[in-house]
Amino acid sequence: MQVARGRTDAGTRGSVTGGKHLSPLEDAVASLFRSDPDIGAILEVRSGGKHTLPGYYRRSKNWDIVVTYRGALVAAIEFKSQVGSIGNNHNNRTEEALGNSDDVWRAHEAGLLGPIRPWLAFVLVLEKSPASTRPVRDDQTIFPTDREFDTAAYLDRYRITFLRLIQDGKYDAAVVAASERGGGVFDEPVPRLSFNRLEREVELRLSAIKQLPDAAFRREPPIH
Repeated sequence: MQVARGRTDAGTRGSVTGGKHLSPLEDAVASLFRSDPDIGAILEVRSGGKHTLPGYYRRSKNWDIVVTYRGALVAAIEFKSQVGSIGNNHNNRTEEALGNSDDVWRAHEAGLLGPIRPWLAFVLVLEKSPASTRPVRDDQTIFPTDREFDTAAYLDRYRITFLRLIQDGKYDAAVVAASERGGGVFDEPVPRLSFNRLEREVELRLSAIKQLPDAAFRREPPIH
C-alpha cells in the first residue's frame, strides 16, 4: 500500500517526529488522491508545503494537503508530530485539532470553501517513549473527570480524543500512531485510527466525489 511505504520511509529517517521527516507520509497520502484514473485529471491535489484556506473565526489557516475539485474544497489534511514534552504539549495539540475543525465547518457554512461539504483528516505521530506510553498521574480537578482518561497514557488519551472527534463529526478520518526514534515500525493498535483505515477512507471519499451531480457544485454567494 502507498501509505505503508511512506510510513516505513518516514520511520527510518532519524526521528519521524521531526519536521520534514513527515514528508514521506504526506507524499504517500497525496498520491492516494492522484491514483484514481477516473478523477485524477481534474482533481487538484496541493501538497509539499503549506496551503492556505480561509477561516471563519480567523482569516486563514495553513493545511498540509488541500484537495479541490471543480472549484470546491473536497479534502484537507493536517499532519502533526510530537517528540519530547509530551505532557506539556498534549492540551495544545488537542485544542488545535478542535479549533481547526470548528473553523472549517463554520467557514463551510458561510460559503467560503465551495458548495459541498469538505472531508477532513488529522494525522498525529508521536515518539514512542515512556513519556507517551506510561500511565499519567494528574492533579486533582474541581469536578470529577471522565474516567476513560484517568491514568491513561498520553498516547491513549490522543486515541480517545480522536475517536470521539470522528464520532461527533469533527473529522472524517484520523491517524494516531507512535514510532520509536529512528525506527520504521509504527504502533497503531486502534484500527479506526490506523494508516490502513485512512487509505480506505480516501478511497471512499473519491468514490463519493465521482457520484456527486453537477448541481452539487453550483456556488452560492458567501454568507456574511
